[in-house]
This record gives sequence, structure tokens and C-alpha cells, in this order.
Amino acid sequence: MYAIPIISKNYASSRWCLTELAQIIECIRETGLTVLPVFYHVDPSEVRNQTGAFAKAFATHEEDPNIDMEKMQKWRVALKEVGNISGWHFHLRYESTIVQEIIKRILQGLSCNFSTLSKDLVGIESRVEEMMNILGIGLDDVRFIGIHGMAGVGKTTLAEVIYDRISYQFEASSFIACIREETRNRGLVSLQKQLLSKIFMERAINIWDDREGMSMIRNRLCYKKVFLVLDDVDREEHLTALAGSHDWFGPGSRIILTSRDNHLLKRYGVNDIYKVNELNNDEALQLFSLAAFKKAHLEENYVDLSEGFVKYAQGLPLALKVLGSSLFGRGTNAWKGAWDQLKENPNKGILDILQVGFDGLEDLQKKLFLDIACFFKGEVIDNILMDILESFGYYPYLNIDILMERCLITISSKRLMMHDLLQKMGQEIVYDESPEVPGRRSRLWLYKDVLHMLKNNIGTDMIEGIVLNLPYQNEERFSVRALSKMKKLRILKIRNTSFVNMRFSNFCDKLLNLHWHNDPLHFMPTHGLRVLEWSEYPSKSLSNSFQADNLIELRFQSSHIKQLWKGISSFGSLKRFDLSGSLNLLETPNFTGVPILETLDLEGCTSLSKLHKSIGVLKQLRRLNLHACKRLKRFPNEISLESLEYFYLSDCSRFEKFPDIVGSMTSLWLLYLDGTAIKELPPSFKSLCGLSILSLHNCKNLSIFPSVIYSLSSLKILDVSNCLALGGIQDMNGEGYLEQLYKAGTAIKFTKFFAVPEFGSNDSCSMQ
Repeated sequence: MYAIPIISKNYASSRWCLTELAQIIECIRETGLTVLPVFYHVDPSEVRNQTGAFAKAFATHEEDPNIDMEKMQKWRVALKEVGNISGWHFHLRYESTIVQEIIKRILQGLSCNFSTLSKDLVGIESRVEEMMNILGIGLDDVRFIGIHGMAGVGKTTLAEVIYDRISYQFEASSFIACIREETRNRGLVSLQKQLLSKIFMERAINIWDDREGMSMIRNRLCYKKVFLVLDDVDREEHLTALAGSHDWFGPGSRIILTSRDNHLLKRYGVNDIYKVNELNNDEALQLFSLAAFKKAHLEENYVDLSEGFVKYAQGLPLALKVLGSSLFGRGTNAWKGAWDQLKENPNKGILDILQVGFDGLEDLQKKLFLDIACFFKGEVIDNILMDILESFGYYPYLNIDILMERCLITISSKRLMMHDLLQKMGQEIVYDESPEVPGRRSRLWLYKDVLHMLKNNIGTDMIEGIVLNLPYQNEERFSVRALSKMKKLRILKIRNTSFVNMRFSNFCDKLLNLHWHNDPLHFMPTHGLRVLEWSEYPSKSLSNSFQADNLIELRFQSSHIKQLWKGISSFGSLKRFDLSGSLNLLETPNFTGVPILETLDLEGCTSLSKLHKSIGVLKQLRRLNLHACKRLKRFPNEISLESLEYFYLSDCSRFEKFPDIVGSMTSLWLLYLDGTAIKELPPSFKSLCGLSILSLHNCKNLSIFPSVIYSLSSLKILDVSNCLALGGIQDMNGEGYLEQLYKAGTAIKFTKFFAVPEFGSNDSCSMQ
């Protein structure tokens, strides 16, 4: 594997040495032999160019009739190539020093070549390449690089591969594995000894406390080019004790830190952080196949089953390897049984590793994580959700960041997300609170457990949250009296309670598959309730006895409600009210008791014909959705919703008159009036000076282009397409600049386009 030619001044005079050197160079091409030359009192340029003593030696060889020119040419080529290889130039140095350097270099190389790492690592090369770009090997600065990612994603494996490949390029190197666990078992001093012992190849390292160890590491390494990997650090004292700062190490040193805690790496001042993501689908299939079949491609009879397991693992290498290995050599029936078992009982080995990150959280962070796993995964992160979490005492603006930094949750498209296996881990933690008695758990989400509790009326004050997702065409009967015992109930979400009724032409007053009290909420303790969601709510109204002053979110999608409440009901904390799809709702209630409402969703309330005039008291309303309220003809005479940002009146096909605007509505930036019956916009419309998007699509009664639009200086997108009655030539010389104009299906033409030349006859126009 290695050749160490020692080139002295008289080297070229020996035909045997030259022949051996030519053979060495040949082996480089054929076997990848590594050559480590020592230039002993010889300048490499003399060897490369065959000058000085080497020129004299070749002159002698040329006079020897027994040496042919072809052989001599091979010698010359060999000397030239070895002279170009970086090696050791011995001049005024101790031979023993060079010998030690050569030994260490070979030992490091052997460590790499005989690595215990699998040769079948999947997806590693692209990640190694990205890491190498960050490491900047060869530069003289000292760099701390973090490797960050969730448990089981391959942080340690990536660090091991890099260590194996490049550690030989450094004067000293050490890989300290499992620091979190080892610190707990052995202490920091033991790890300091391990670090120094490996670097200096000394067995007896005497350190009495971690302060002395810090001093010794700094003093002995500050002039050395060091490569150090600290694996699985989760506390700042780990870093302080083993790699205190950049000046502990000599020029060119590289220190890699692997951690689940991104914030720990940031506050310690690492130069860069590399995020290890899950495998893509092709990589995941390959890794699973290697574990399950010992080959890179799936076996034909197992393709569908394999894809199920791969989807379950969601690209997590740990899960793919554990699941694949457990199925190796088993038949299809065993695979099917394993799949059925996995759905009921997640693999304990995988969850135990994932739970390490959870165990390191503070109590509030643990509760927040469990609520997300059981109730809020996939929810849009908006002010209202944050208010809900704040009401639980979670300090979400801080602790959501911490959960993200520790790779326990993510935010994708403004939604709270987490890996499915992390969700299963969280749900398993809750399940273990009381495996045999669901009513003694803090959170319930499996419909069988919820039904068992409700049917047997065995609710307890241990329950804080319930999600009941009934399967379609469910025939179960139960009572909600058990809710009366749940004094700590914070969250209640009930879905699909009336699916069977959907088979009829309209909603039936009598529920076929459930047995309710006349008012299901009659039994519910409301003091702690913050979230109430009940799709297809069965009653026609809410009784005035239901007072929930702490309720923040109320969702009754597709309910049977005709009238919510009479008079004034107190919902002093309510911020989101969703009655979308409630086909029987005739009018909105008095909103006086709902002073801080931010979102009101009445989309698809097709019987709604009247908005209570108290809607004007909603001074904090930001989103009002009246889409497809087909019987709604008008708003209360005036509108003064200063905080409103989103206003949807689209497909309100009988809506005839947009109300006069009183006061300032500068916050409104999106208004959909498409499909309405409006004929004109009031002069006060110009007070919508912050409006950015206006849709008048398919407003077939609109016959005159609304001149008030000219004064909307913030308008960026205007849609007047399919306004069939619009025509003529318009002078659109306004104050602002449109970016998109849609006018297909109209006969309208523009002579000026907000101070920009006309676009021509394009149906949709766009400009910057």
C-alpha cells in the first residue's frame, strides 16, 4: 500500500534502485500505491531534472553497453515523477523526527483504508463534497464547523467519513464520539485525557480537573495543525472543556462539532453550520434495499411493501436501516405482519433514539412539543395560534425557536411541521402516561380511545386535550356527559360527526348515528377551554348558558346552526370564529360580546342573508370571508373596519351595493368582489389607499369603469376580466403603477396605463 523511496545523492548510480523506482511508479498506475519519498540531502529539483550527481550517474550508465536506452528512459521518467511528489526534504533535521512523521502519516492512512465504515453508505458523497467546501482544507485560518440535524439523520456518519478521508493531512487528529453520553458516564476530565492521549500517543496523561485539562490542551495544541471532531455535544461546557476557542489550535486547524442544538453552535461562534437533511426518495429506497436485501435494488415481490416502509421512515437513515435489517431474509407474510404491527406499535429502538432530544428539553418545552405532536401539527403559524400557545403559558416565540434549533419541529410554508416519527415518538410518550386507561392520559387523539372514554363516561380531570376524528360512515353511539368531568380541558376538536347525514338532500335535524343532549356543550367545563372545533355541529343554536370567556378559537365548519345565540353572549378572548359551510345559518349574531375578534369566516353560508349591524364594533378584525354567501345582498349601510386586511365577497351573486366607507381603512390590501352584482363603487372607495389587490372579475352588472380606482396609488393587481358590460376608451393616468392587469372578455381599451405606455391588446399584462 505504501512505498517509501529514500533518494540520496548516489541513488541514481544504483541500477537496482532505479529499476525498483520504475516498478514503484508502475504500481501507482496499476494499484493506486501511495508513494512517500524522502529526499535525503538532495533537492527534489535535482531528482526531477536529473542534474548534478544524477546527471553524472546517467552519463556513466550511457557508457555501459549492457543497459539499453528503453530501460534508461523508464528510469528518467520514474525520477521525474517521484521528484514531483510532495514528500520529506531531509536537510538539517533530525532523522528521528522525520521517521516519526512518516510513521504517523502511514498509521493515519491505514486507519482510513481499514475504516470500519460501511462501503455502502448512501447519499454520502454529495454531503461530503458540500462539507469539504465549507471546511476549506489548505487555508491557514482556524475553523469551527457545526454539523446539525435531527437524531438518526446521519450527522455522526458524515463526520466519521470526513475524518477518515482527511485526518492524515493534519499534524494531530482525534475523534471524540458520543460526548453527551460519555460526559454523563465518565466526566469531562476523562474525555480531555482521551483527546490528548490519541493525539500524542501517550497512555499516561495526568489531569486532575477539567481546568487543568483545558490549560494542557491549549498549551500543547496551539502550535499544531489539528483536526478534531467532537460528536454529539449538547452543552456549552463540553465545548469549553475540549475546544475552548480558535486560539487553542495552530494555523490550518479544523474542529467539527456535531449537535442537535443549532443555537448551541451559533452562540459558541462556529464559522459555519451544515444542516444534514433526510434522504430523498431514491436514496431512501436504496438504503432500505441494502439493509433488507443486501443489494442496491428492491426484489420484485417486495416493491410495494418496501415503498410502504420507506414512506413510513420519511428519509431518516436510522429508521431505514433498522426497519430494513429487521426484515432481512423474511418472507412476504412476515413483511405484511411487520407492517401491521408497525402501524399499531412504532419501533421502540427508533423512538428511543429520537427521544434523546426530547429528554433534554425543559418542562414547558416538553409540553409544547407534545401539544404540537398531538394537536397542532400542520397548523398555520399566525398571531391567533401564537396567542393560543401563549395562553397555555408556553412562551411560544422563544420555545418554538428552541424546538426548531433542536430539530424537533420545522416551519414549512408557514405551518408547524415535524417528522412523522418524531410525532409518533411524542404520541408514544403521552400513551405511556397510562397505557391501560385512556382517561388518565393528558391528551387523546386515537378515536378508539376517545370513544371508549365517552361511551363509558369515564373522563377524568387528567385530560387536557381531545381530538376525535371519526372514520367515515361511523355507526358508534356515545354521550358527551363524560366531558363534564374534564375540568382541565384546554382543547377539543371533533370531526366527521354527521357524515351519514350527507347522504340526504339536506341536513336532518335528527342525527342518525349519535345520541346528543339538546345542547352538546351543556356539559362542557369552559373555564380552561381555549380551542373548540366541532365540524358538523348538530344543534341549531348555542344556548346562552355557554359562556367561554377564555376561548380563543371557535370553529363550527359545516354546522347545522341556524342562529348562534340571542342577545349578547360573552366571548371576551375569542379571536377566530369559523362557521364556513354552515348552510342553515340565516344571520350573524350580535358581536358586541366578541370585542377582539380577528378572523370571521362565513364562506359558503348559502342561507346567510343578513349581517348584524354590530359587525362594526369589531375594531381588531383583520380577515372577513363572505365568499359564496349567495343570499347576502348588502352590508350594513356603512363600513368602518379600520384593521381589516383581507375582505372576500367573491361569488356573493346577489350582493348589489358596496357600502360607504366611514373613517380610514388604510390596512385593507386585498379585496375580492368577483362574481357580485355590484353596479358601481362608492366615492368613499378612494379611502382604501393601501389596497394592493382588487378583483372585479365577472362583475357583469358593472357597466362604467370605476373612476375611483384611479386614486388607488398602492394598487398592483387589478382584475376586470369578464366584466362584459365594460367598454370604451379609458384614460388610466393615475398616481401609481400597476404590475398586473387582467381584462379578458371586456371591450375596454386604455390610452394610458398609470403613466406607462399602453401594452396593446394583451388579455393579461404584466410589468415591473
